[in-house]
Amino acid sequence: MASMSDNVEGIVHTVAASLKARLTTRTGAMVSMFVDAIPEFHHDDEVEQLMIASTSSNVTAIVDMLALGISLDDITVPPAAVEYARRFAQHDLSLEGLLRAYRLGEHMFVQWAITDIGELDLPTPGALAATSHIALITNGYIDRVIEDIIDIYEDERRRWDARSDAARAAALKAVLETPDIDVRAAEQMLSTSLRGWNVAALVWCTDSAVRLPHLLRIGTNAMKAATGASTMSVSVDDQHGWVWASSAGRLALDARALADVLAEDPGVHLAVGRIASGLAGFRRTFRQAEAARTVALANRQRNQVTFHSDVGLAGLVVDRLPDVDAWAQQLLGGLMGKDDTSARLRETLREFLDSQGSYTDTAARMHVHKNTVHYRVRQAEEQLGRSVHQNRLETEVALLLCEQLGLPGG
Repeated sequence: MASMSDNVEGIVHTVAASLKARLTTRTGAMVSMFVDAIPEFHHDDEVEQLMIASTSSNVTAIVDMLALGISLDDITVPPAAVEYARRFAQHDLSLEGLLRAYRLGEHMFVQWAITDIGELDLPTPGALAATSHIALITNGYIDRVIEDIIDIYEDERRRWDARSDAARAAALKAVLETPDIDVRAAEQMLSTSLRGWNVAALVWCTDSAVRLPHLLRIGTNAMKAATGASTMSVSVDDQHGWVWASSAGRLALDARALADVLAEDPGVHLAVGRIASGLAGFRRTFRQAEAARTVALANRQRNQVTFHSDVGLAGLVVDRLPDVDAWAQQLLGGLMGKDDTSARLRETLREFLDSQGSYTDTAARMHVHKNTVHYRVRQAEEQLGRSVHQNRLETEVALLLCEQLGLPGG
């Protein structure tokens, strides 16, 4: 007398034969379902043929497992499915869309099997056991293939991004550094208009655990939120990228919106140029962002975002830090101490001079009592050896550069 397992095996083989006989028609139905249900599956003719081949090869592999008793340990991703996953990555289509197709396909395949089992007019226990076995095998195959598909997709995405970024970075460097290139040629190289308004930002991270895609995503999202404009980004190395926001109309930049996005990851820093127009402006805003980043690095990246509009003067002299430090030492004397008291006196004097010598306004800015400001200004004058109103302009500039360049150095 045949055992239950023998009966199930026989039913599965019969169903596998039925599935194989109807495979062409049913595969076409599955492909149509993918196209209707998943936006990413709308392809040109070449990729569509690859999608059909991928679907057919996966379905055939499952049928062969059922018919021949092939072990899951012997399963590999069909070549057509491998190539289709690579194309998916190359076209920047979402991995989620591809994985959804595998799960929808799994469900449809099991429904086919249930239909074919129903046509055999089997006793309920045998039908249920066969259905369970087929569902288990199908799910095991899909799980095994999906693991590899994810790796294939992500590897190709990284490879493709690196190649695309390298080409884009080379084009950008040519546009930025070639003095006699005209606007039309530059636009062709970058595949974007340079006749409108632009603002550049340099994004980098201090945390080696932050991966480049995340870094660029934060930088791009921050610039989009701050400007409401379209963006172009490129990676420079593992921890450094460039972002431009561009618009045909004049841009405005919302510093608060930018800071809110950056707050999601304190390890990410941004240096932002000024809004400018045309090819010359495209280059100028980038150079300004570079200068702002250099200032931020000199100041030990105290702030998460640095605007060139705030540190333009420091950007002009940041490459001459020893000279600036020596000049400030000579001008500010005892105020250039590296202790907390000296730093507090420099801050108070800077705010006092910026407030046009108003003790009341300075106290309000610093959230201290007005008498505290009086006391600190007198202390500052003692360290200077003169009235704070003597050499006022030079003193203000020196205090500003000390604050923005992190002087005196620790």
